[in-house]
Amino acid sequence: MRSEERRAFILDTLRRSKEPVSAAALAALCGVSRQIIVGDVALLRSAGEDVAATPRGYVMQSVPAGIVRRVACRHTDAEMESELNAIVDQGCEVLDVVVEHPVYGQLTGALRLKSRYDVGQFLRRCAEADAKPLSELTEGIHLHTLACPDAAAFERARRALEALGFLLLEENS
Repeated sequence: MRSEERRAFILDTLRRSKEPVSAAALAALCGVSRQIIVGDVALLRSAGEDVAATPRGYVMQSVPAGIVRRVACRHTDAEMESELNAIVDQGCEVLDVVVEHPVYGQLTGALRLKSRYDVGQFLRRCAEADAKPLSELTEGIHLHTLACPDAAAFERARRALEALGFLLLEENS
């Protein structure tokens, strides 16, 4: 498969998939190395394709249904599972995590977590890679972008985070 055909195949596969597709899976389908796929995705992005890398693989960016809102949170690494589950349990998707870095400015990590299963898989990958969350760079302070089906779901998620003491409010900042 020529490189142009491979990139077209990658786009088609991502557009049809309802779940993220890993670079390793795409490499196996195309009969090339994972690094070739990473390079192909970089070229697709530079050509204007909206391909996002998540912890579970590549996805085509799409406008989420419902509403998109941000919450500011603060918690320890050990509390991350409780925080993420509190959000997905209210029907909201955790699109990303954002921290403010003193040198690089805003750093954003795509998450795309919709369920407790997704949260569990994310935490498993963190543990296996011995990876620390971005919020460790900011003493636990971070933002999450949430896609919620409606304002009521967002308010439920916000209240759940507040009840756990994770919502960053003016009085605890």
